[in-house]
Amino acid sequence: MVNIIVDEGNTCCKIAVMSGVDVLFEAVDGSFDEATLRGVVVRYAPAMAAVSSTRGGGDAIAAAVRRYVERVMVVTAQSPMPIGVEYDTPQTLGVDRVAAAVGVRQLYDCDDALIIDMGSAITFDLMEGGVFRGGNISAGVAMRLRALHDYTAALPIVEVPERAEFELLGCSTCEAMERGVMQGVLYEIEGYVERFSAEKPKIRIIFCGGDAKRFVNRIKNAIFAGRNLVYVGLNTILEYNAARSNI
Repeated sequence: MVNIIVDEGNTCCKIAVMSGVDVLFEAVDGSFDEATLRGVVVRYAPAMAAVSSTRGGGDAIAAAVRRYVERVMVVTAQSPMPIGVEYDTPQTLGVDRVAAAVGVRQLYDCDDALIIDMGSAITFDLMEGGVFRGGNISAGVAMRLRALHDYTAALPIVEVPERAEFELLGCSTCEAMERGVMQGVLYEIEGYVERFSAEKPKIRIIFCGGDAKRFVNRIKNAIFAGRNLVYVGLNTILEYNAARSNI
């Protein structure tokens, strides 16, 4: 079965075509592009679509998608899930966090994982016994670099570096900012991994998100799932609800 996933995040909107866990097509834009969707529908003739949004635009996007696809589901953290969710405020929980956990279970057949999603923000989420237990949210790499400029009088704007290896200390202001942020993020990740690995020696460490590639190789036994992880999770949630006639 071929489905469409529309995932509106903090900085971009992604349209993906899924067949099971395989991504057949992906388009990334700053906002939802109905023309792209229309072309995808003509080419792939999807059976269903899932829409998720961390900006609150899910209903409006779903209304547009319904012009081309009959069965459309707006996925939220309160939707029926193939895993348990224990969170005190599910109405405020980003669906991408839960979808990543569902994707981990689907791809790696594991019930215990620390999922580190490195995008605009960095989230550290625990799935334990096949249940999403919650996690923490921290500022992402670009956000930290931007904050150093915005909240000081003289520090410059520094872009997120492409490379993953750094000397410990910088020898210029730009290097000091770059390395301070990158090393700080690395130490933060190492602290979480050490703590959870000590408590649960068999836990899987899963990285995803755009900045993950800069850190995953520096963490022992970590798995890089890329950004497809959320697509897989959303498609799994979609098919789970379709099988139960919830769409």
